[in-house]
Amino acid sequence: MVEVRQARYFIAVAEELNFSRAADRLNMSQPPLSQAILQLERQLGLTLLNRSSRSVLLTDAGQVFLEQCRLLVGASERAREVAALATGGLAGTLRIGAVTSAFAETLPRILKRFRASRPLVELHVREIDSHHGRNALERSELDLAIIRQTPTGKRLTSVPLRRDHFVVAMPEDHRLAGAEGPVSLAEFRDDPWVWLPRHISPDYHDELVTACRQAGFSPEAQHYANSINSQLAMVTCGLGVTIAPESSVRQQRQGLVWRELRRRVDLVELSVVVRAGGHEPLVEHFIACTTPEGERAEDVAG
Repeated sequence: MVEVRQARYFIAVAEELNFSRAADRLNMSQPPLSQAILQLERQLGLTLLNRSSRSVLLTDAGQVFLEQCRLLVGASERAREVAALATGGLAGTLRIGAVTSAFAETLPRILKRFRASRPLVELHVREIDSHHGRNALERSELDLAIIRQTPTGKRLTSVPLRRDHFVVAMPEDHRLAGAEGPVSLAEFRDDPWVWLPRHISPDYHDELVTACRQAGFSPEAQHYANSINSQLAMVTCGLGVTIAPESSVRQQRQGLVWRELRRRVDLVELSVVVRAGGHEPLVEHFIACTTPEGERAEDVAG
């Protein structure tokens, strides 16, 4: 295997076609340089240079080898530059998990700021629920997660982003679709419900159950979905009613009507959750992009 040092030596000799000038260019004496090139030729089993008392010329093999040496040195320099950028949080890879509702407004807004200042960073984004997001963080499968905040323990820490609240979603031909103003959740006690099984997202499921019990009833779940978006799609099909985050319901249009609840039911904060302790520069910068200061930084960059 040819080392970068050897490639630099050969490039200097091949471009100068003079060992003395090449040695001066490399800030070394001529004899060690001549020995290094001879050793390289023995290592390769090739004659790279034709030498005489009056000239040094490249062989055909030497000409081809020169181009490969330039590629090797160039790749080495680029690798060093990228490593330096990564150390400063300007390059690298960031693995992000986010709950469905974060894709509506929160994540696009943060990513716009992030990309404006870190265009070289490769982003890997995947949809997760809160429970699986915390597990993935603890297993180091994600660098950060945007999930609904719950007690994170000693291994994880969170930075609040926003609060949300439940609204009730119903088919457009529902008897209460034309109601003006907020409605009571108890008015839907006898309706068929579109539900999210607990194993899909324990936190979200428990929030749904708590909201209904606070209204004095246990919902009759007849239909089951695997995500909030699927819940709302099933509502538009006329299968039943559900409650969902207002930020998610606002993205739905045709076939669905939603109303605020008379007794507001807040959701747990949407937060950026990361592993506790020191954070990598890219994680720190992502968190900075969630703040008003991050928004102002984006305006300056633009």
